[in-house]
Amino acid sequence: MGSRRSTPLVSAEELAELLTHSKPASTVLDVRWQVSAGGDRHAYLEGHIPGAVFVDLDQQLADPPSRRGRHPLPSAERFTAGMRAAGVCDSHPVIVYDESTSMAAARAWWLLRYFGHPEVAVLDGGFAAWVAAGRPVQTEIPPSKPGDFIGRPGGMPIVEADDVGEVAARGVLIDARAHERFRGLVEPIDPVAGHIPGAVNRPTSENVGSDGRLLEPSVLSDAFEGLGVRDDLPIAAYCGSGVTAAHEVLALELAGYHGALYPGSWSEWIDDPHRPVAKEPHGR
Repeated sequence: MGSRRSTPLVSAEELAELLTHSKPASTVLDVRWQVSAGGDRHAYLEGHIPGAVFVDLDQQLADPPSRRGRHPLPSAERFTAGMRAAGVCDSHPVIVYDESTSMAAARAWWLLRYFGHPEVAVLDGGFAAWVAAGRPVQTEIPPSKPGDFIGRPGGMPIVEADDVGEVAARGVLIDARAHERFRGLVEPIDPVAGHIPGAVNRPTSENVGSDGRLLEPSVLSDAFEGLGVRDDLPIAAYCGSGVTAAHEVLALELAGYHGALYPGSWSEWIDDPHRPVAKEPHGR
């Protein structure tokens, strides 16, 4: 990663090579996290990629829950402090990973890009791929090496609540949640079920294979084009709280498209009872 990569992904083999030979040294962030339990520091302490620093998604990659959603974008000050504590430097490449699917790691990837870091990649297949490749694991916490990163917002496109209706009308607004949540049949997390009117559904889980790795770019491209995605149309993604939607943006980038993120997502949208909610009939 001496120069800007043409893909936002690295394999376990590529990461092992980078950790051995890359100059300047790459910073590795462990972003393992579960929707129900939050940051999985326990898994990190049980074993992680050598030199990796644990980052808590709820604490360092989001502001506290508010009317802006369950995982609002962190302020530049919060994000800068969190990344500096993790050893992130502006001039050092950063690799992020989670357990396997990159759903949480993509949030770190997107935020680092949004706040101006020039060189960030996701370990495809996460920690599981690293272990499956026979790579070493350590339990020791690496010594603290404060970084010099300065967060400057604006490096990735976003849309706000007032903009998503226009995206849905003029382009493609992708809902990254499961089909049942999109259709309004169930809602296990938020108090209102349904979706933003005009949105189309592409569950983020469909962008990865059984091994947790993202699908081939050509397969992703065909899937997104099937939703109506085109270069000349505005594209944006949302989910429940803006976490897995970042994974949708990652998949779009692999497919060759630049999508915006609606950070507040569904959890912000439904905070205002005047915003419309769409559902699909149970028989569909």
